[in-house]
Amino acid sequence: MPGHQPHKAASPLDSVFPGAIADTAPDAWGRCLIARDHAKRRRADPRLAALTELDYLLAVDDFSRVGALRVGDGEGGWQASLAGGRRRTPPLIELARIYQASRAVERRQESAEDLRYLQGKGTSLGGMRPKCTIVDEDGLLAIGKFPSVSDTRSVTRGEVLALRLAAQAGIEVAPARIVLLGDTGHEVPVAVIHRFDRDRDDARIPYQSAASLLQASRDEDRSYTEIIDAIRAHGHAPTTDARALWRRLVFNLLITNVDDHLRNHGFLHVGRGLWRLAPAFDINSFPDKDRESKTWLSERDGPITDVAMLLARASYFALDEQQALTVLGEVYSAVSNWRQVALGPEVGLRAVELDDFVPAFEHEQMNAAAVLLGR
Repeated sequence: MPGHQPHKAASPLDSVFPGAIADTAPDAWGRCLIARDHAKRRRADPRLAALTELDYLLAVDDFSRVGALRVGDGEGGWQASLAGGRRRTPPLIELARIYQASRAVERRQESAEDLRYLQGKGTSLGGMRPKCTIVDEDGLLAIGKFPSVSDTRSVTRGEVLALRLAAQAGIEVAPARIVLLGDTGHEVPVAVIHRFDRDRDDARIPYQSAASLLQASRDEDRSYTEIIDAIRAHGHAPTTDARALWRRLVFNLLITNVDDHLRNHGFLHVGRGLWRLAPAFDINSFPDKDRESKTWLSERDGPITDVAMLLARASYFALDEQQALTVLGEVYSAVSNWRQVALGPEVGLRAVELDDFVPAFEHEQMNAAAVLLGR
């Protein structure tokens, strides 16, 4: 609606901006780059004012800003964009240079040139791991996710493994692959994942997170049944999306993806104010964490911890008992095949690295699913 729209952050953890605008703000990694660059410039010029939340929002590159919201400068231009239609988003060929600059930032050894180079190449799709936005070989916008200096396992290969297993389990996901940087024997595996908020013609698709759809504060415990209620009110295909969401919950449980907060679920605008569930993203196995979801199943159930509670709530997701068991069987079969997929050329884990992931894929809930399915 037109006119001034007042908004106050619900808690100190929440953005000062309304949800859909906050969805386009830089993530933790992007904020780190912006803050480090500003700190270096402020040491050279102490008169520079401290950064505000608006500064962070405006620092996101216009070309790669999430969804279809854009920030105008009042004179017909866009924040932040380059003159003459040029763009900061680099091609895939620059991935190695971006990785080296990002590595320097993680080690707190970055130069002013590193930070200037990385400006506008960060992403606001979420997370605090080092990453960048790139244009892939096919001309499509993509995210490059790098290994971190603090990794104790191959996280980038693990994410591509999870996305490929999800696709085998019947879940819509963004295409993902591993790109190797460096010399043979010393390759660095980078996960390259296509963005789903652009179409084949590079047109922008409106996006909002589940947190924005629910108008949820980070201080609140919210539930998947609330997301289903919102899907029924605003969804383009409510039954299809409700069933798709339940399939994702089963998959998350069986691969131990416990980073399922509301900003790791999203919706794309279809038309006439109706939305559809976006492809699944930021799916990772966490072998070193308890199998308990961040988002509750329902207000009564609390966090998701076992298959039985998911089956008990299946009807709320438009599934009868037999349909739910069929979905469970499809997801179970995909996850059971994790070792073969992990060792395959698309993921490329070495046999000695499989032990790092075993607790995430081979556990009592997989055994419980097998019993329910009679396998």
